[in-house]
Amino acid sequence: MKQDKHADQTLLILGDTNIQNRPDPDSAFVNVRDMLSSADVVFGQLEGPLAEPSASPAQPDIPHKAGWRHSGAKVGPALKKAGYAGVSCASNVAYPASAAVASVKVLDQIGILHCGVGETLAEARKPVIIEKNGIRLGFLSYTSVFWPSNHAASANSPGCATIKAHAAYEPGHRALEMPGAEPITHTFADPAELEAMRDDVRALRTKVDLVILSCHWGVSSRDEPVAYQREIARAAIDAGADMVFGHHPHVVQAAEIYQGRPVFYSLGNFVFDWDVMRGRHLDGLALRCAISNKKITAIELLPVRRNEHNDICVHGAETGAGKEILGRFEQLSKKLGNTIVLSAGNHLELAAGNAASGKVLATA
Repeated sequence: MKQDKHADQTLLILGDTNIQNRPDPDSAFVNVRDMLSSADVVFGQLEGPLAEPSASPAQPDIPHKAGWRHSGAKVGPALKKAGYAGVSCASNVAYPASAAVASVKVLDQIGILHCGVGETLAEARKPVIIEKNGIRLGFLSYTSVFWPSNHAASANSPGCATIKAHAAYEPGHRALEMPGAEPITHTFADPAELEAMRDDVRALRTKVDLVILSCHWGVSSRDEPVAYQREIARAAIDAGADMVFGHHPHVVQAAEIYQGRPVFYSLGNFVFDWDVMRGRHLDGLALRCAISNKKITAIELLPVRRNEHNDICVHGAETGAGKEILGRFEQLSKKLGNTIVLSAGNHLELAAGNAASGKVLATA
């Protein structure tokens, strides 16, 4: 697996990770171990809480999510062996709050750092800080997709760190003429929770070299971001974040460069074993970030796809699967503007001379 030998550090960022119903959880990573070992730091979104699954169909793990099962503590060692140094945990399946907290206790026991969930809101908003090769990386985790009760952390109760989003519906321009026409949907972030996130970013900015924000957001199966996703991402970068990456839609969404800093709206699925997802939403992106002089200088996009055994595999940019995934990503990104330019198939270079214009130049 090719690496940037001139980088001071290599960071690998992964999308939704969910391991369940496997006799051997280690088998989830059998085809991607070279990719995982190519990085100094591996960080991903934990989409399968390590709380023990219910043994009774009459008491499902998530009553409003048919067929869902939490992953259980036995998955933890597989994540550790795969090389995960840290995970973001805030999500719609970190539910109920008791399961979310049970999951992070398992992570504590096996030595994987975590953010986004805690016994209180202060704990849930606490960042992960990883120091490697003299570089301090800071991560924050939030979800905008959550249940109205027993899910969001509060000052005195457990749960997830959230950035609430709101939706308003306007009749479509043909509504008077054509009853039942689709409405126009407007979304926006809750001002108070958006400001709380900004405060977290500003505080973390003083402690680390790079700030990376992870957000569970968007509409499931939709391959274009909605307005509040872009609002949150830009607010985070304006407050000092160096990079934003998202998850939850289960498909790859667009990316853009804002103020010279990358935003990946959804990396899609990485490992994903939930039975409902079998044969669906197979594609994702992993991001291998080269860090030099305490800045992200280049990002290699690694196309990934689950095979007929539901095992994740990495594909070269010139393979059929690689071209398909990257081609779709480029098409979606162009809809947000011309800030993403790929070269050599799958490289982005964050060139200092182009930061002001927001352009991304690709490595040769």
